[in-house]
Amino acid sequence: MLGSLGDVFRLPDLKRRILFTIAVLFIFRLGAHIPTPGIDTQAMSDLFRSGSGGILDFLNIFSGGALSRFSIFALGVAPYINASIVMQLLVVIFPYLEKLQKDNEEGRKKIIQWTRYGAILFAVVQAIGMTTWLRSYNVFSGAFFDAVIVVTTVTAGSIAVMWLGEELSDHGIGNGISLLIFAGIVARVPGAIGQSWTLLRAGSMNVFALLLALVLMVAVVAGCILLQEGQRRLPVQYAKRVVGNKIYGGQSTFIPLKVNQAGVIPIIFAGSILMFFGMIARFVSENLALYFQFTPGSAWYQNFVYCVVSSILILFFSYFYTAVVFNPTDIANNMKKYGGFILGIRPGQPTADYISKVMERVTLGGAVFLAVLALLPNFMSSTMGIRGFYFGGTAVLIVVGVALDTVHQIEAQLLMRHYDGILKKSGGRSGSLLRL
Repeated sequence: MLGSLGDVFRLPDLKRRILFTIAVLFIFRLGAHIPTPGIDTQAMSDLFRSGSGGILDFLNIFSGGALSRFSIFALGVAPYINASIVMQLLVVIFPYLEKLQKDNEEGRKKIIQWTRYGAILFAVVQAIGMTTWLRSYNVFSGAFFDAVIVVTTVTAGSIAVMWLGEELSDHGIGNGISLLIFAGIVARVPGAIGQSWTLLRAGSMNVFALLLALVLMVAVVAGCILLQEGQRRLPVQYAKRVVGNKIYGGQSTFIPLKVNQAGVIPIIFAGSILMFFGMIARFVSENLALYFQFTPGSAWYQNFVYCVVSSILILFFSYFYTAVVFNPTDIANNMKKYGGFILGIRPGQPTADYISKVMERVTLGGAVFLAVLALLPNFMSSTMGIRGFYFGGTAVLIVVGVALDTVHQIEAQLLMRHYDGILKKSGGRSGSLLRL
């Protein structure tokens, strides 16, 4: 494996992409420590340390602690994610937008541009909402023009993060927005370890609870890997064809249906929607906002509502995103074109219906497992009395998913240039497979 990692830096193009990725992540982390003018950063930090951050703790995880400092990158990628959710829903609802997305490259560029405009709108709304929220906690006490400066600064920071993510996708390795979220989560790991050690020394956490938390972390990581790498293989047989003096086809292969086709998108989308509506509910009532977050000190029915709503959103976005990226009809038509068929299933539309039916069942299992992994650490941290323990659940799902995707992209670059991949091969394919 060390030799394969050395091969990465022997390829000029791949080396340049990796160095560019590191440079962008450094800029992102640097911006997370530049304070916004007019904000009492110490009071902001004390607010989150006291546990009053509420639903914004979720955003603080993604921003790598930028929100707890209210830096210029305090909003992180949340506005862009919210705009992406809205645009994908509109593409499904309006045929004109769907036609734009599928027809040509110019249409896709238009949708991307509209998504950027939507991200700016969300950034302004969220910046105004958070500035008002900070005023109620005496973290910000400036006049109207001071508030305008804060909103403008934070909005500009969100636009800069969006630009960094797009540049990272174009010139770096992996998905830019996902990598920025990954960097924000990983940056909090040393602080979380130090906090757990402090709680242990102070007697607020016993050794048994810490060991149980570590076991949970290992179990969640293993579950995340199985979920990300799991596949259901549909066997496909290709008929023999005689072209001139040569015989083509006749081999057997399979269609890999991923258990978690949507990756970490359902978790991110569900969390962003809960965060957005939680911010709106905060203007109505603090008690209402508790239904959009999991807080150990809240009433059991409030946490129950949160878990139910979060699970429903994860299930919905798992099916929704799978329907967007996976088209059984195209697969069935390609199989029919090249003489492929599934044993016992007629080619064409019956094959598409069969693939769709299997994919629905596989997605249901993956979505349920995804929801359990996302919510389990909340219950464990509540029963063990651990606060700010972000080694499990949503954070690990995102970290593992982004790490695996990035490693696979690097490996694909190596294999295209006839180098050995980073991961060990198993049956001609990299990674582990979960047969269902």
